[in-house]
Amino acid sequence: MKKLFNFIFYFSFLFLLSIKPSISEEKIKIGLLLPLSGQNSELGKSVLRSVNLAINKIDDPILEVYPKNNYDSPEKNYLAAKELYDSGVRIFIGPIFEKNIKNLEKLNDAIFLTLSNKISKKKNNIIYSGVNAYSQMYAINKFLKKEKIEKTICLIPKSDFKAEIEKGIQKSNIKIKKVFYYDTEPTEITKRIEEITKYSVRKQNVLDEIKRLENSEDPNKEKKIEILEKKDTLGKLNFNSVIISDFDETLKSVTTSLIYTDVSPEEIYFITLNQWFDESLLNEFGSQNLYFPSVNKKNYDDFSKTFFKNFNLYPTKISFLSYDLVGLVYYLAKTNDSVLVNKIFDKQTVFKGKTGIFEIENKNIKHLLNFYKVENNKFKEIF
Repeated sequence: MKKLFNFIFYFSFLFLLSIKPSISEEKIKIGLLLPLSGQNSELGKSVLRSVNLAINKIDDPILEVYPKNNYDSPEKNYLAAKELYDSGVRIFIGPIFEKNIKNLEKLNDAIFLTLSNKISKKKNNIIYSGVNAYSQMYAINKFLKKEKIEKTICLIPKSDFKAEIEKGIQKSNIKIKKVFYYDTEPTEITKRIEEITKYSVRKQNVLDEIKRLENSEDPNKEKKIEILEKKDTLGKLNFNSVIISDFDETLKSVTTSLIYTDVSPEEIYFITLNQWFDESLLNEFGSQNLYFPSVNKKNYDDFSKTFFKNFNLYPTKISFLSYDLVGLVYYLAKTNDSVLVNKIFDKQTVFKGKTGIFEIENKNIKHLLNFYKVENNKFKEIF
């Protein structure tokens, strides 16, 4: 897809390091709104550690970070943001969860880079920086076009993420033959997949064909019947790829049900959403084919090693994103000679960070994701 960019910036930390510090420059103040206590404190602390890694890497005294505990509460998140806002902070990383953006529109000349990928109501000063459904469907669409796959169905769970997936499909212009919805209870999944794949009809086709041959004068009928008796179903499917918009155990339940209904990943493309290189997929699908979009794996692995070396802990997934966001803010502020940032996120901009390449335009982010395949117990990069 060709696109005209008024401003194209290629961002990397190597480039950032080439920007020489200047003590006389205005301070770049970044507020962090994180759950540093309570149920999600480890998530918040992981983001904070990641931000500190980025600060140390950039190594410029004009860059200052002010972490605040938002207690994973919309009310306390706003109070924390207002306190930092009153002290002169105009750009924030956080909150992590979409539920906590409440009332932030009141601070209308500040920008909040939430790590959420769930976009409920678009607000002018909120940028959703998570790997959203649109970015994932955009990458899947690229793969379908590359492989010339034309008969794709999409399976969507009846969950809180349902509307996001629907918007992602619509916005990405991906061609979907039909969308099917399912309940996530395991027995309901199996029943629904049987309906979608017309399993009972295809199974009956085998019995009908055996009976027809038995009553025929076909000289090779015994051999043909022997072959049929080894089959579970007979008849072509009306799709050649399936997008399973799910994760973890429910994803595995859906794929198991597909295989049970004689839908083979050797013949049908099994595609899913960003799985963040979940190692359990290698155990479940190691000898099968499963495709998914995701961030740059090499960079993800390198970051994880660096994080572990510094903190003796592995990072959370969103920590990886927050590392890039620090560099992004720093780069935009330096190149625009301003930290009054409300307008600098309106420009058409392409960034290259550790997560990969992503575009910003009109305060929207689209991640240009890589694409991977589970093959021979490894994650193989397709593009």
